[in-house]
Amino acid sequence: MLSWIDALALLQTRREPCVLVTIIEEQGSTPRNAGSKMVISADEIFQTIGGGHLEFKAMHIAREMLASKSQNTRLERFSLGASLGQCCGGAALLLFEPMGQAQAEIAVFGAGHVARALMPILAGLPCRVRWIDSRAHEFPALIPEGVERIVSEEPLDDIADLPVGSYVMVMTHNHALDLELTAAILARNDFTWFGLIGSRTKRVKFEHRLRERGFTDSQLQRMRCPMGLAEVKGKLPIEIAVSIAAEVIATYNASFGQATATVSKLTPASRRSQNSL
Repeated sequence: MLSWIDALALLQTRREPCVLVTIIEEQGSTPRNAGSKMVISADEIFQTIGGGHLEFKAMHIAREMLASKSQNTRLERFSLGASLGQCCGGAALLLFEPMGQAQAEIAVFGAGHVARALMPILAGLPCRVRWIDSRAHEFPALIPEGVERIVSEEPLDDIADLPVGSYVMVMTHNHALDLELTAAILARNDFTWFGLIGSRTKRVKFEHRLRERGFTDSQLQRMRCPMGLAEVKGKLPIEIAVSIAAEVIATYNASFGQATATVSKLTPASRRSQNSL
């Protein structure tokens, strides 16, 4: 069994959030002493604080914290008597510490040259990144740590799996696929930020087609196309990638902690044109 510190290291490598649970105070008879720790992720537990209903309650609380993406530490006192189904008769004070929570969930559709330039930048941020394309051969041999490579025959199906509040970027090789992905993302309308690569001409064409499908102006205004900060000039893939990453960083720095954060206040007029893929 991994030690708690090795478990934290393992989960950090995987970029999996977890909760470190520590007995910080014991009174009377308890199953484990103060200082005992366990690590709880969404799917695994490492070490123990004594088992029984106390540990079950600790796991339940920790996973509630993970589900809500809580960043706050929490103290809970438990009496180890009949109400908890344990006969120790003592009491334990538990500290719950969230570890490794990602600040943003990012999904990038398309593995073209801009996406390949973007990935090392996103991988260095406190984010979870899904990189999705139907073409396995387009992914580089080396995927940056913290980026999940997803080869999907139907990228459109992956929209339904995105967490609420995601940051979504569409930059595929196919304009028809870009349009379908855009429609599915706007229909969900529960993202924090959505960017579509392309020129202002592409935006006008997409807006026309989406209005024909019944999308409203307020929905279309949430689409960032062109995306990226105007202050970052250039048309090279790395220059476009830096400008896109800068806009994403500015958005989540302003809104982190809100389940449905407001989008960046940058207007389409303030953003430069991009060459579409």
